[in-house]
Amino acid sequence: METMSTMTGLKSSADVLFLMLGAVMVFAMHAGFAFLEVGTVRKKNQVNAFVKILTDWSVSTIVYFLIGFPIAYGISFLKPAGELIDKAQGYDLVHFFFLLCFSACIPAIISGGIAERAKFWPQVIAGAIFAGLSYPLFESLIWGQNASLLQNIFKSIGGAEFHDYAGSVVVHSIGGWIALPAVIILGPRMGRYVRGKSHPIPVSNIPFLALGSWILAVGWFGFNVMSAGNFEKISGLVAVNSLMAMVGGVLAALVAGKNDPGFVHNGALAGLIAVCAGSDIMHPLASFVVGCIASIIFVYGFHYEQEKLKIDDVLGVWPLHGVIGSWGGIAAGIFGQKFMGGIGGVSFVSQLAGSLSAIVFALASGFIVYGVLSRTVGIRLDQEDEFAGADIAIHSIGAYPEDSIR
Repeated sequence: METMSTMTGLKSSADVLFLMLGAVMVFAMHAGFAFLEVGTVRKKNQVNAFVKILTDWSVSTIVYFLIGFPIAYGISFLKPAGELIDKAQGYDLVHFFFLLCFSACIPAIISGGIAERAKFWPQVIAGAIFAGLSYPLFESLIWGQNASLLQNIFKSIGGAEFHDYAGSVVVHSIGGWIALPAVIILGPRMGRYVRGKSHPIPVSNIPFLALGSWILAVGWFGFNVMSAGNFEKISGLVAVNSLMAMVGGVLAALVAGKNDPGFVHNGALAGLIAVCAGSDIMHPLASFVVGCIASIIFVYGFHYEQEKLKIDDVLGVWPLHGVIGSWGGIAAGIFGQKFMGGIGGVSFVSQLAGSLSAIVFALASGFIVYGVLSRTVGIRLDQEDEFAGADIAIHSIGAYPEDSIR
């Protein structure tokens, strides 16, 4: 009896450690979001990018702890500390930490789209609403306590539930499609489009951009592999599928983007975003193809968004996270099939329906929140502050203070 109790305790402890390590890896991805944005925006907006993402993370932690996680999973932490660790060594607590990292991705994704001209506190408020209310509500319908409500509909029309192993749709698509209304309502940066003509604004720092991509890519293996939740369910297939999709994204971007370093480093992310949904059921070669297609979508989608639609989405978060996240959900319904070398148990119809439902939910959330904020407190810096840069206008210091003194 004592041996059984010891084994149970060891298993619980191992699961807590496993998920905690995953949480730390995904937490590190937020440094990747920061450096990716810092490398892309102009020098006068670099401090703002760092502060935004750290502040959004901190606010997301509080609102997801108090509101979001209870909405998604029906578990509240408003009880004595002793009770919090009674169940499996505090597994619920570390599970919250891991899933918080997903929730906090929403404002981090949006941050890249609205960079260089958004007010600080209105965006913090918007991020809190998305991390504490909007995202957890959709999360509850796919992964959480209310999953049967929506999943039964998908199963009835497609023959299987909607499958999103690590969040191509639940996290990335939601974040990218919420960002689109924000970018549209904000409007383009000063000088980006003049008399209908495009004037691209060069990135400030390719090494920082590359560093952001590398940090995100490394952390992504925690994002995908540790989505298993415990040791028993860990899968080497998820790890290798993530790797193959990332490599496919890099190589396709290298060709389609004509050696452009921005496309190459974002191509890695495109592949990783697309593979999240079906990383546990696809064949590695199929994952490579999914990553290649995702990267091509980003290269041509970014150009179409910026030059044809004239949407000034600074980091291209709508095509990268929104469109490619949707592609990842749909791709799982194609390449997860047994005749495509996958494990099966997935329906193309259900995957399409789930991906489309996320788009509708995210667009509605984005337009409502940013529409209300725009008409009340305002969401855009005035022209003087935008011209001076968010660093000086909001934080009263630039990225290189010595240069400012000189």
